[in-house]
Amino acid sequence: MENNYPALIIIDMINNFDFSHGSILAKKALQIAKPIKELKKQFNKQNLPVIFMNDHYNLWQADFNKIIDFCKNDYSQPIFDILLPDDDDYFLIKPKHSAFYETSLTILLNHLKVNTLILTGIAGNICVLFTANDAYMREYPIYVPRDCITSVDEQDNYFALTMMENVLKAKTDPSHHEIYQHYIIYPHPPS
Repeated sequence: MENNYPALIIIDMINNFDFSHGSILAKKALQIAKPIKELKKQFNKQNLPVIFMNDHYNLWQADFNKIIDFCKNDYSQPIFDILLPDDDDYFLIKPKHSAFYETSLTILLNHLKVNTLILTGIAGNICVLFTANDAYMREYPIYVPRDCITSVDEQDNYFALTMMENVLKAKTDPSHHEIYQHYIIYPHPPS
């Protein structure tokens, strides 16, 4: 596990939950917001990249403040109270499910010299899974802390984690596992 230089990818946590079963996903997203925030704190403390990847809600000229304003409602506000980008975090919009599809993520990761990805967010069985698939095809080592992703349906989330672990070779240990504290997040990036 040496020479890892990781980025924390936070997928679609800035959300208005204005869709079928959105209220269910909002409650589940609130549960994963705290462990994601803890990982984010560790990344920020070590000056490692944190990248929010988000749907743009057809706000093509938007920055993250406009998207946050658009998404603010009773479902999203408790999540926003826990987890939003800070000034040193990165924020990219995505037009489709994968964080790689038609985005500048690959260029940013290359610029930052990132070679390991920790994927978090919603929905585990859609956007997180599609992003993991694209990361695997680009030969990134992938970590998907199981307590940092969720889906509307628990069984779908379980199958997505199983697919990521068995097919995409992702590590799915929970975010409090020693693998994050001792091997993935460390104080000195590679030179």
